[in-house]
Amino acid sequence: MSEAQVINECTAYCLAQRFDINGLSRSLSESSLIRLIKGALLIEDDDSWSVIFGYGAVVHWNVSAEQQAKLHQLLLAQAEHPLEVIEEDHFTFALNCPATRIVEDHIEVESADPILIFSLSQGMAQSIKLASFEANAITTINNTSYIPRSLAENGRIKLSRHNIAKIRGQLFLTKSDIILNYDLLDTPDFFWEYPEYESVYSIIAKYLEIAPRTEVLSKKLETIHELFEMLADEQKHRHSSILEWIIIWLIAIEIGMTLLDKIF
Repeated sequence: MSEAQVINECTAYCLAQRFDINGLSRSLSESSLIRLIKGALLIEDDDSWSVIFGYGAVVHWNVSAEQQAKLHQLLLAQAEHPLEVIEEDHFTFALNCPATRIVEDHIEVESADPILIFSLSQGMAQSIKLASFEANAITTINNTSYIPRSLAENGRIKLSRHNIAKIRGQLFLTKSDIILNYDLLDTPDFFWEYPEYESVYSIIAKYLEIAPRTEVLSKKLETIHELFEMLADEQKHRHSSILEWIIIWLIAIEIGMTLLDKIF
């Protein structure tokens, strides 16, 4: 195999909800050659690259496991809400190929152009962030699947008002985290300035099925929203019932006092 066709490893990780890119830029500028591109960092070292995105994802190209671990320590030190379960995706790649394409998780790259590497990394980072959203949504739905089942079987949700409030809070956090970052799954603004690289991004985005997976995620968000509304209705119903019983008891007490006055 010629040197031009050496097979290397490429790995994408989602480590946290978000990174402090400015803080990382200051920390890394002393020891690494970095570029700040549209809110992301590109670290170059000979024929290896790491691309760090502000939404908590990083993509490594031909970076050793030891170097990855050292960089991840630094990233997590500048991270907001590190993930308990790290999402990762693995590929292989070769440089100096006739054309850029991806087949069975092997990426053939035309050249070692850093902007080309950055463009491919955009799609891979979106995919791994999407995987984190998917896992979060599925876990939330699975953990609350007993709620509609309880309502169907018993006509009520067998939870205290306090527990209902806590679950509503968890559902809201899951939904808001995804919705607030939903635009991350659109075509990045980077390609407004570098339109000649958008076709490369499209190759990876299509292969990783970002658009159809985003649609499925949207359906999961609808399910979470419905659960949220169901619990809100249950809380309102319970609150109304309590008020009704308070009114009934107040009327009963008033009637009782009136009767006592008449008797005595």
